[in-house]
Amino acid sequence: MLTQKPKRYRYPAEIISHAIWMYHRFNISYRDIEEMLRYRGILVSYETVRTWSNKFGKSFADVIKKKEPKPTDKWHLDEMIIKMNGVKFIKTVDLIFQDFCKFCKI
Repeated sequence: MLTQKPKRYRYPAEIISHAIWMYHRFNISYRDIEEMLRYRGILVSYETVRTWSNKFGKSFADVIKKKEPKPTDKWHLDEMIIKMNGVKFIKTVDLIFQDFCKFCKI
């Protein structure tokens, strides 16, 4: 992420950061980013956004990928069926993952 305005760049770090973040986070085209910035009164060409993305984009993509949840082997069940002595029981869990601790016959 950019904290200071890069040397020899016309726009502040916040605008460059926002444009690159939109490109990598929402996977939209350079021309769409140009249009969004133009709607907010910032006149920038799509080629400028592309240049920013080529120069600063790697660090933004790394930060965004770090924030994505990683797949794990942990599962959250809504209900569980247990068979004991040939009889099936069901254990339910509410939306806040609090056990009802109540087994009901099926």
